Amino acid sequence: MSSTITPTPVVPSWPTETTPPAGAELIQETWALTRRLLLQLQRRPATLVAGIIQPLMWLILFGALFENAPSGFLGAGVNYAQFLSAGIIVFTAFSGALNAGLPVMFDREFGFLNRFLVAPLVSRFSIVLASTIFITLLSLVQTVAVMGTSYLLGGGLPGVAGLALVAGIVMLLVLGMTALSLGLTFALPGHVELLAVIFVVNLPLLFASTALAPLDFMPGWLQRVASLNPLSYAIEPIRYLYLHPSWQWSDVVMRTPWGDLSLGLALLILAGFDGLIILSVRKLLQRKLS
Repeated sequence: MSSTITPTPVVPSWPTETTPPAGAELIQETWALTRRLLLQLQRRPATLVAGIIQPLMWLILFGALFENAPSGFLGAGVNYAQFLSAGIIVFTAFSGALNAGLPVMFDREFGFLNRFLVAPLVSRFSIVLASTIFITLLSLVQTVAVMGTSYLLGGGLPGVAGLALVAGIVMLLVLGMTALSLGLTFALPGHVELLAVIFVVNLPLLFASTALAPLDFMPGWLQRVASLNPLSYAIEPIRYLYLHPSWQWSDVVMRTPWGDLSLGLALLILAGFDGLIILSVRKLLQRKLS
């Protein structure tokens, strides 16, 4: 009895498409959401123009207001353009980051955020990352505009290392304030309440900091408030970098009622403040984005 052997058909092996790693997908997803915010800005360029013109107006007008300030008001050999630049840079970045939650709030109110939440995203925290990247880019553009105008007004520029540290301080401040703004976005019922919080917080924190006047020029109670204001811990390091081409981490940048504050310690406190905010809003964001 003869048995026939049926040959096994040879199936050609076609190249299969490999699935990109989760990290690459997260980067692609975050970039897509960031690009959406950039396209919105491109379609409304007045937002960018106003965001650049406003700090320049502060710099020019306040610089003219204190042009004839008494000698010694700011220290020997210090003009007000040098002094004011740090305050305007920090306040501009702070204001922009505090407004970071508004686009997400409008998405939430119009139902667009719900579409994101039901979409097959790799991580819903890409929404948070995209907002942070967008505000950081916008703040750096505003910082360059302020520093360029300050240079034209005679304020000079920090050195290369100083410029890199200024950018790092701005990004550190934006990180914490963006996290706070996004936390408020999901904690408050609507954009009216969010705008009310922004208006209430914005100017008081500006005037209760060292942005416009030195600490020793203030009354005692305001000195204590300003020395606890997180904006002061970003302003004074940047101001020191403007006034001192060579610097060390141990250099004293602010003399507070509680003691001398070094450059390195000011940045550590600012980083700790960011960490505290992120920890405070982390559970809220996880609950709302889950």
